[in-house]
Amino acid sequence: MLNAGDTAWVLISAALVMLMTPGLAFFYGGMVRAKSVLNMLMMNFIALAVVGVLWTLYGFTMAFGNDVGGGLLGNFDFAGLSTISGKLAGFATAATGTTPEVAWPGADALPLFAFVMFQLMFAIITPALISGAIADRAKFWGWTLFVAVWVTIVYFPVAHWVFSFNGFISADSVGGWIANQLKALDFAGGTAVHINAGAAGLALALVLGKRRGWPKNTGRPHNVPFVLLGAALLWFGWYGFNAGSALAANDLAAVAFTNTTVATAAAVLGWLIVEQIKIGKPTTLGAASGAVAGLVAITPAAGFVSPLGAIAIGLVAGALCALAISLKFRFGFDDSLDVVGVHLVGGLVGTLLIGFFGTTSVNSLGVDGLFYGGGLGQLGKQAAAAGAVLVYSFVLTFIIGWVIKKLGGFRVSAEDEVTGIDEAQHAESAYDFTGSGGGLGQPSSIPVKSSTGNAATKLEESKA
Repeated sequence: MLNAGDTAWVLISAALVMLMTPGLAFFYGGMVRAKSVLNMLMMNFIALAVVGVLWTLYGFTMAFGNDVGGGLLGNFDFAGLSTISGKLAGFATAATGTTPEVAWPGADALPLFAFVMFQLMFAIITPALISGAIADRAKFWGWTLFVAVWVTIVYFPVAHWVFSFNGFISADSVGGWIANQLKALDFAGGTAVHINAGAAGLALALVLGKRRGWPKNTGRPHNVPFVLLGAALLWFGWYGFNAGSALAANDLAAVAFTNTTVATAAAVLGWLIVEQIKIGKPTTLGAASGAVAGLVAITPAAGFVSPLGAIAIGLVAGALCALAISLKFRFGFDDSLDVVGVHLVGGLVGTLLIGFFGTTSVNSLGVDGLFYGGGLGQLGKQAAAAGAVLVYSFVLTFIIGWVIKKLGGFRVSAEDEVTGIDEAQHAESAYDFTGSGGGLGQPSSIPVKSSTGNAATKLEESKA
C-alpha cells in the first residue's frame, strides 16, 4: 500500500538532490577565473534543462524500462512518461506480496512518478560533474550538445546496469546486469555517478587539451567563499542523495544519513592532514574539496557499512584524493578542477571498500566484507563493476568529445580563452569592475603557485 511518509521523503530528497547542481555550480564557479565564472555556472545550469527534457522523452525508459537483453538497456514502454500515471513502484507491495531483492526499498509502494523525479536529479548532476574537468576552455553550445549525447549513450545505459532491479517497477520487470547478475553493491551512485563522471572527465580533458599556459600558470580561484558555499550546499543536498536512496523514511535512511555525515567529516580531516604535511598549511579549498571527496566515497557504501566503517572510508578518501589531484601534473592532463582526483578516485575508494567494510549487521540485504568474515568475493564484484563503468564511460566519452571537437564546436579560440569566455560565449560578465593581478575580469601576469583546483600545485611542488 502507498505510504505517504515515504512518498514525502522521496520527493523532498529529490528536491535536495536538485539543489546539488546549483551547489556544484558555485563550488566549481568559485575555483575558476572571474572571466569564465558565468560559463562555468551555465555549464552546470544547462544540465537541468537538457537532461530534464530528455529524461521525460526517453531517458527514464532507457534506464528503468524492462530489459531488452543482457541487462544492458531498458525498452521504450515508458517513453514520454505517458503510461506511468497512477502506477506504483516497490518490491514488497500489498499487490504483489514479493520479497525485497535489494538493500534499500521499504515495505510500501511509492508513486512511480516520485521515483522518476528522484532518479532524474541523479541524471542531471552526473554530466554537470564532468564540466569541472574542462573549465576555462569550452564552448557553451558544444558542451550542451555533449550533455545531450553523453546522457543518451553513456548515462542512461549505465543507470540501467546499476540502478534497475528485477521486480521493482513491476512484479515481472527485468533490470540491469550489474545490479542483478553481478550483484555488485552501489547504494546511491558510486559507479553510475562518480566513477562514470570521473572517467568521462579524464577523457574529455584529453580530447580538449590543456589550457593556455598550463601547468606553469594554473590561475587563481577567483572566489574562495563561493567554493565553500558550494561545498556546503552539496553536503546539504547529499543527504537526499544518500539517505533518500533508502526510498523510505526508515532506519536505513537514518543509517545512510549518519554515515554521510561522519564520513564527510573524516574526509575533511584526512585532506587537511595531507595538506599540513605537504605544504605546511591547511587551506579553505582543501577543506571544501575534502568534504566533497568524503561525500563521493561514502555514496556507494552509505547503506552497507557501520558509522566506524564510514569514518575509515572518509579518512582514506580524504587522504588519497588529496594526493591524487597531483596526478594531472605527473601525467600531463589538464583536469581543471580535479574531477579525476576527487570523483574518479573517491568513487573507486568507496566502491571498493564495501568489499572490506560491508556488514550485514547494518543491512541484512547487504554483504559481509573481508573485515567481517566475508572473504574477497564481494571485493571482486565491486572491482568488476567499477572497471566496467570506467572503461565504458572513458571510451564512449572520448569518441563523443572527439567528434564534437572535429566539428569545430567544442573548444573556444585562443583569443577568447585569453580575453574571457564569459564575454565571448554569453555577452556578459559576472562583475562590473576589474582588478589587477588576475583578479576580477583580467588575466594575471603574475605567476601563481596555487592550483585552480585544490592546491594541487603546492602538493606537487612539495614532492619535488
